[in-house]
Amino acid sequence: MKDYLKFYINGQWVDPVEPKTLEVINPATEEPFARISMGSAKDVDKAVAAAKAAFPKFSTTTKQERIELLQSIMAVYQKRYADIAAAITEEMGAPKVLSEKAQAAMGIAHLNTNLEILKKYEFEEDKGPTRI
Repeated sequence: MKDYLKFYINGQWVDPVEPKTLEVINPATEEPFARISMGSAKDVDKAVAAAKAAFPKFSTTTKQERIELLQSIMAVYQKRYADIAAAITEEMGAPKVLSEKAQAAMGIAHLNTNLEILKKYEFEEDKGPTRI
């Protein structure tokens, strides 16, 4: 059985504030295959605080930097595609072919859509003498 007991908050893997776990059951086999931590309101508060602290810096990134960030996420997703599909099979009990051809593929489709929208999106526009 695999253990996924930490949360990624503020750029690091951390233990939950209030440790509580749940076994994840594969619906196809009805067997547990993983144990995960259940987050509490305190864990959410820590994550929200980290996101708020990161926002000022991220908000100054350029469009190109954001495109490059999404492209790097896409590269990691593609590199781990088989792992993602396998996790979907275990968690949903979905047939392997469905996980590989449809479910995991949707992640790539969503990332591609976001990339295309970001490339075309104009963050600023001129209204008379004013740039908005």
